[in-house]
Amino acid sequence: MTFTTIGVAYEDQIARLTLNRPEKRNALSFELIEELMRALEEVERSPARVLILTGAGKAFCAGLDLEALQGLLGKSHAENVKDSATMAALFRRIYDFPLPTIAAVNGAAIAGGTGLATMCDFTLAVPDASFGYTEVRIGFVPAIVSSFLVMQVGHKIARDLLLTGRLFDAAEAYRHGLVNEVVAPDKLMPRALELAHLLLQNSPSSVVLTKKLINGFIADQLNRQIADAVEDNARIRTTEDFREGIAAFLEKRKPHWQGK
Repeated sequence: MTFTTIGVAYEDQIARLTLNRPEKRNALSFELIEELMRALEEVERSPARVLILTGAGKAFCAGLDLEALQGLLGKSHAENVKDSATMAALFRRIYDFPLPTIAAVNGAAIAGGTGLATMCDFTLAVPDASFGYTEVRIGFVPAIVSSFLVMQVGHKIARDLLLTGRLFDAAEAYRHGLVNEVVAPDKLMPRALELAHLLLQNSPSSVVLTKKLINGFIADQLNRQIADAVEDNARIRTTEDFREGIAAFLEKRKPHWQGK
């Protein structure tokens, strides 16, 4: 397969997917999402037994691309449901990916970028990496990611991170259990490869079935929550606050909320 927004490499039964839009801080465009889904399919069919996900340049993933963000305005409810379902499918695909996954977070991972980083089985981050579920700051609802976040960190911490929309650093992410290790920048990929080789020492069948077992404990609950989340995500996009939040973000000004 050929890709324009991601890089795909294989070595020693390890697949490495690199978000490759450094000039856009690896922001999520719909093209990147589609290519990432295709790349995951390719990796699953390959001889690889471990997947590493990282970003090119100084950022891991800065969230939704500005053009994609602007394109959300004026869409119908059905179109918004389709777009929300696309993002939900990406998160769920990474979360349920049969092979062990390692996120090597080399810089900022904001909004959807935080989601990508924390969907992986293991998350390594450099000390100056930043995270944040910033959706409420621009009139979104972090509906899809909240389904996963509450299970990972509990209700109290999830309320803090989701309702404030504040940014937090790798050290705080580590304290919450969203990051497994904080690693010096020059050690990030070597540590990811070291962890990958540790996983390669185990029985491939055992690893796949163990991961499936773990995910199966909450599969039914996730199915229900994500279905509701897709609808909530689409519904908020018809509000005045959503339109104002997007406009304010694009115009780099403070939003004037109407509460409707």
